[in-house]
Amino acid sequence: MNPSKKIVVKIGSALITAGGKGLDREMIANWANQMADLRKQGCEVVLVSSGSIAEGITRLGLKSRPNNISELQATAAVGQMGLVQAYEACFQSHGIHSAQILLTHADLSDRRRYLNARTTLRTLLEFGAVPVVNENDSVSNEKIRFGDNDTLGAMVANLVEADLLIILTDQEGLFDANPAEYPDAKLIRHADAQDPKLSEYAGPSSGHLGRGGMETKVSAARLAARSGTHTVIVSGRVENVITRVAKGESIGSFLEASEGHLAARKQWLAGHMACTGELSLDQGAVSVLRNKNASLLPIGVKAVSGVFNRGEVVACLAPDGSEIARGLVNYPSDECKQIIGKASNQIPNILGYLSDPELINRENLILMES
Repeated sequence: MNPSKKIVVKIGSALITAGGKGLDREMIANWANQMADLRKQGCEVVLVSSGSIAEGITRLGLKSRPNNISELQATAAVGQMGLVQAYEACFQSHGIHSAQILLTHADLSDRRRYLNARTTLRTLLEFGAVPVVNENDSVSNEKIRFGDNDTLGAMVANLVEADLLIILTDQEGLFDANPAEYPDAKLIRHADAQDPKLSEYAGPSSGHLGRGGMETKVSAARLAARSGTHTVIVSGRVENVITRVAKGESIGSFLEASEGHLAARKQWLAGHMACTGELSLDQGAVSVLRNKNASLLPIGVKAVSGVFNRGEVVACLAPDGSEIARGLVNYPSDECKQIIGKASNQIPNILGYLSDPELINRENLILMES
């Protein structure tokens, strides 16, 4: 495994709360130190952390995890304060800013909110901050919750197009059988994330704090692989585990994404495309898209057809009416009509803001013909 430059680290409830005895601040400081070291080496790091409900249980003196949704939401709201305070203090000691990001499933299923979340995360990384992401348990309910932060970690990896998702757990990694029942169980060192045998090895969670188990971690690895992200499932108690895994050391279970970022993302886009509008391009824009693997700029568009929102899929048409590409547009149709044929530096004066200099970014565009 090669060293990674963009990394998502996911830490589970049982690990971060020392089995439910309140936040393990010593370990939090240890993990934060490792992430800070990576950040100073030029790596971009996003942290997906469980623990708000578990910390809320401790702070409120509850004997067990609530079952009532409103009580769970209130418990998460109390616990989230302790969680972010712990991370903020640790990262500040290294001169690194952290940022709290709370997401629900609805945020990532709606294209416009998905793009907003992606833009925010990428901007935070450009600022040199470490985003601390958690499910917004204080407002989510059974219909919109992710179900576990392993899935959230994979979706965040997709958002930022990470090289690597590190899932820290209280287990050494993924075994071919339950090591608690079978002493001769073997650790899966390296496998394709899409290998169907992995489902046979994984089992549901038996913990009372978190909702995820090894089964959800394997599912998360598959989800991350769809956007070209590799996953490592490994014990968070291993010394310097984050920095060692990030540098390519073989620890835990490495679940490989068989496709690279670009190929995987293009396949994802191709499988989720239903055009809601059309952009008619001039010949210069057609040539740039076909020959230079470039983004689509507003100056190369002559006309807009249909009604669409930011983040929806539009078709790109050549002067003869043939479809040459399609992709996720960065502006709604009414605003596209105002900026087409204009240079990107004119967008702020025309619209009053700049979301992106491109109408369609090249990573969100797929050619339909060569």
